[in-house]
Amino acid sequence: MSNEEGLYDNILLAVAEKHRGGVPEFLGTLASFLRRKTDFFTGAKQAEWEKMLLDVFKKESALAMSAHQEKVKSREAAQKVKDEKERAAREARQKEIDDNKICDITDEEAAAIIKEEENKKRQQLLDSASGEPAASNRDDISKPIESVDDETEKGELGKLQPNAGNGCNLDKYNWTQTLPEVELKIPFNVTFALRARDLVVNIGRKSLKVGLKGQEPIIDGELCGEVKQEECVWVLQDSKTVMITLEKINKMNWWSRLVTTDPEISTRKINPEPSKLSDLDGETRSMVEKMMFDQRQKEMGLPTSDDRKKQDILEKFKQQHPEMDFSKCKFN
Repeated sequence: MSNEEGLYDNILLAVAEKHRGGVPEFLGTLASFLRRKTDFFTGAKQAEWEKMLLDVFKKESALAMSAHQEKVKSREAAQKVKDEKERAAREARQKEIDDNKICDITDEEAAAIIKEEENKKRQQLLDSASGEPAASNRDDISKPIESVDDETEKGELGKLQPNAGNGCNLDKYNWTQTLPEVELKIPFNVTFALRARDLVVNIGRKSLKVGLKGQEPIIDGELCGEVKQEECVWVLQDSKTVMITLEKINKMNWWSRLVTTDPEISTRKINPEPSKLSDLDGETRSMVEKMMFDQRQKEMGLPTSDDRKKQDILEKFKQQHPEMDFSKCKFN
């Protein structure tokens, strides 16, 4: 189509849109215009103007049919290409089905399969880790006490020397303690970032279980003492290490081990930092120091501060009443 052919398209379209009766009404308007404003019908013989109209419409009809046929051929060619692609895709899909490589599944089933494959891959990584934690420094593992300077400490031989936190450094984990609580650190030797759902952490009143899901637990046993479950917390640090804080119920005793299957540490060798005691008020500090003294005295089989006080009272009473015989008396 030339530029001249489309020169009046906008005007004619605007006129045509005014005709609700469609093409017949539009053609009627054009014929009326020729009748009223020109001598189209009267200036020539009827056969002449009829031939003119027929020639014009035949020409435009031929152009329209030619353009239509081109469009039809183009659509048919595009459909043929599309059909060929679909046929090739069906054949390839059928081949895969025949080879048992894929099956017809819904979008939900496909998502579930993808998730399952991801979980399998993650479990393989967990399995490759074998649940073995990485000791931060194997030279730092607590060593047994091999010699003592005092005869009263012979019972401490073979027990482990407490670490700097008054706990113990073992091959798979380490723990520290204060009188109120125990802090446990378990590093895992994995090549990926751990998530909470990869772990099993169960804290009971007197039990603890920690490990990777699907693996033998690192810790699974009875705690040395009872804890307040509602006050105990655990966090995943650096996506590699589990940190657990256990709140003791009995805040007047040092733990000699984390769980009963662990080797025992020497609580007599525990030496709380002076700065920690200095943070306490006078009354609390005196009570803590008395408690620590009494515990050590009990471990050595010696009288506690209360026992000494009772003995002092008894000795004074004996001195005040020398006439009395206390040889067969028992005092509790």
